[in-house]
Amino acid sequence: MSQLFLKGFFAVALALGAYSAWAQPKPPADKAPKAGESRPATTNAGDSFDNAHALCIGCHGIPGYKTAYPEVYHVPLIAGQQPGYILSALKAYKSGERSHPTMRGIAASLSEETMKQLADYYGGAGK
Repeated sequence: MSQLFLKGFFAVALALGAYSAWAQPKPPADKAPKAGESRPATTNAGDSFDNAHALCIGCHGIPGYKTAYPEVYHVPLIAGQQPGYILSALKAYKSGERSHPTMRGIAASLSEETMKQLADYYGGAGK
């Protein structure tokens, strides 16, 4: 009896899964990218800024956030910080003068221009 129940359960689950995949709305034809076209979702501020901002906000945009690598560490909110301080800190991480491994890795990937954009953005409290 239990095997019959399990087979019935899995059949219903499979049917519901197939229906939900079939019933998903399709994007409008005029909005869908054409074959081979690449349209990243951005804020029109530039790809490097958007990518860097996504890295920053993931930790520095969460009030009270703590990271556990390499040890438990309170992650400061950076919105409203002085742009010069943010730029100086990013440069120090990139050069190795500051030693947090995650920040060193992130800063190493940033150009001077992107660092300035981030400093200006967060210095203006994200406005």
